[in-house]
Amino acid sequence: MSKLGKGNRQDLFMSKLPTKKQILDWIRENPKKSNKREISRAFGIKGAKRTELKQILRELAQEGKIEKKKKSFEEPNQLSPVSILQMMASTSDGDLFARPVDWQGSQPEPIVLMVHSSSDPALGYGDRVLAKTSVVYGEQYQYEGRIIRLLNKPSKKILGVYKELSEGGRIQPIEKSGREWRVKISDGLGAKDGELVEAEQMKNQRISGLYAAKIVNIVGDPSGPRAVSLIAIHQHGIPNQFPKEVLQEAENINFSETVPRDDLTKIPFVTIDPSDARDHDDAVYAHADEDPSNRGGHVLWVAIADVAHFVKPGSALDKEAKKRGNSTYFADRVVPMLPDRLSGDLCSIHEGVERPCLAVCMTIDKSGNKLKQTFYRGNIKSIASLNYDEVQKAIDGKVNENVRPYLDKVIRPLYNSYTCLKKSKETRQPLDLDLPERKVELFKNGKVKKILFKERFDSHRLIEEFMILANVAAAEELFKAKSKLLYRVHEEPTPEKLKALREVAQSAGFNLAKGQVLRTIHLNDLLAKSKQSDLSELISMTTLRSMSQAYYSSENFGHFGLALKKYTHFTSPIRRYSDLIIHRALISALGFGSDGLHEMDAEKLEETAQHISNTERRSMVAERDTIDRYLAAYLSEKVGNEFEGKVSGVAKFGFFVRLHDSGAEGIVPIRTLGTDYYHYDLRTNTLKGSQSGHIISLGQKAMVRLKDVDPLAGGIAFEALTIDDKKIPNMHRKRISKTIRRKVNRNKVGSVKKKKKAKRSSG
Repeated sequence: MSKLGKGNRQDLFMSKLPTKKQILDWIRENPKKSNKREISRAFGIKGAKRTELKQILRELAQEGKIEKKKKSFEEPNQLSPVSILQMMASTSDGDLFARPVDWQGSQPEPIVLMVHSSSDPALGYGDRVLAKTSVVYGEQYQYEGRIIRLLNKPSKKILGVYKELSEGGRIQPIEKSGREWRVKISDGLGAKDGELVEAEQMKNQRISGLYAAKIVNIVGDPSGPRAVSLIAIHQHGIPNQFPKEVLQEAENINFSETVPRDDLTKIPFVTIDPSDARDHDDAVYAHADEDPSNRGGHVLWVAIADVAHFVKPGSALDKEAKKRGNSTYFADRVVPMLPDRLSGDLCSIHEGVERPCLAVCMTIDKSGNKLKQTFYRGNIKSIASLNYDEVQKAIDGKVNENVRPYLDKVIRPLYNSYTCLKKSKETRQPLDLDLPERKVELFKNGKVKKILFKERFDSHRLIEEFMILANVAAAEELFKAKSKLLYRVHEEPTPEKLKALREVAQSAGFNLAKGQVLRTIHLNDLLAKSKQSDLSELISMTTLRSMSQAYYSSENFGHFGLALKKYTHFTSPIRRYSDLIIHRALISALGFGSDGLHEMDAEKLEETAQHISNTERRSMVAERDTIDRYLAAYLSEKVGNEFEGKVSGVAKFGFFVRLHDSGAEGIVPIRTLGTDYYHYDLRTNTLKGSQSGHIISLGQKAMVRLKDVDPLAGGIAFEALTIDDKKIPNMHRKRISKTIRRKVNRNKVGSVKKKKKAKRSSG
């Protein structure tokens, strides 16, 4: 046992933090209660010192000296230096990731980035390899892997377009970088030329040098309506067909008064959504606070559809919703988490229809600070279904007949409350990255009509701030009740990524101070200063790339981007399973009924958190890939045209340019940059010509010509014309032609032959 008693320990460390060795010693002595709270209590750490302790624990984890296990820190269990790995689906950026085949650790299985050399065999989804692994820090993946040997390949699923040949056919893959496959007539399933098909690799079989495949499903016409989203659904394995028992269960559900509810139908709630929204899961109302002690304050109501009333734990609906994790949104369709009977009807807050809800009433002061909150389980009746555009126009003076009856009594009080919330937001300083979002508009035949950037109005920001406040209220309420919950976590940038951001900022003439705990206010200051220059986009893009990815966790690590200590997702249970979990937790914690969070589900929260974090990423990648394909299709008729853009990415094989007008991004291969040799500098993320000294970096203006488009894969290739209004130097090397050398050699051989022939003749 340690010589340091409880009282002495507290006295010693009230003024200073423990060393790493002292923390490690304490963890070894207290294996069953070594979570962050217990460590803080043991060493008397309070207030701001907890942030420093968190940093020490993170450093210990990065050094491999401790490892998180559920809610405690323990000695690490790591992946073996030589492991059998199975390949995962390649990302849209072409990265190859793998997972361990036999992971015995108590933590979720790690992700391995495969480092591929030119001599390595081609790898695809499902392949198994024996690989050397090494730990990495500060990335979304935990290891890097290098191939030792390719093991037996399992059957491989292929999605591509069938090309008919005289004997059988070929399958052209939809991936940006993928191999073709040969198909025998007998294995073609009657597929026709140009059809999108799903096939399976046939082991150890080749036809004309290509791997053989057997078609198992004919998807349809790849150029037909809704085909682009269908490709993404198949490629990423997104469940898009509800089982019969799920649909049957949804059809048999009706609202029933099984629990006591508060009557909130007299409150004039309204829904404000996009004009094409089919589901309405939130409604809002606000008014000035009549309490004289809170002069200038407001009372805010947020009501959320009571999905938990209809989707019971363990039901077929619940299992399917958990499997999907979230809804996935494409330009031409939505793959919903719940069947339309629920998402578009029973769980949707339609105008003039009584609907069950979970509601929170929040009081804020004139500075936007939340003073108190009360949750209700009740019924509401929305008085109007409005959209963002018409609400904003009404505030700006262009009032239509839909909004006019509610402008003074409902809409203006909402905006008055939002004015206060903006003050709180300015004080809190969440990360100010208001990046434009692309929107694809289609013709009825599925062809791209135009690519737009979505406009952001105060009406959008108003609803956004109301929802953030409601999410905070839910997190605080459950924390106060000592209930288990799923936090929405966004950790601060890693030291490595922060260093890279600092270097880019310095190279652009800006400063991001060292030697202090990073806060969003520091990043916002950098972003604000850069807005006055041509490098604003460079700084914004680099800042975005330095951010960690948000995820769900049963432990609270705060939300860095929103500058919030506690945060969860409560406001969208129709489209996110995380929110449904929070609703059930509130029902249990506040005694709202028996249909709350089951004990078994509560014990599996960390597992659920990891699963829904993965489904969220899957949807994000699928949605991004779909937009890439739409953009490629949109540009396919513009090959040869010139466009303006900016350098959006740099790699050793070339650089990427994002076009101003459409936001489409394509590659300029390094081989097209003339005869100069370009060296890639990982530290500065630049390409530099070895002879010319020409530098290509993020944020530079670029004039490019569209050279090639692959709509099916979403691939776009450009030819660079100018960078920052200057032509790329074309260096000409002095070299001897190989053909000339061959001629000289042939002449020498010819003269030798003539001499031998002359010698034979004279003899």
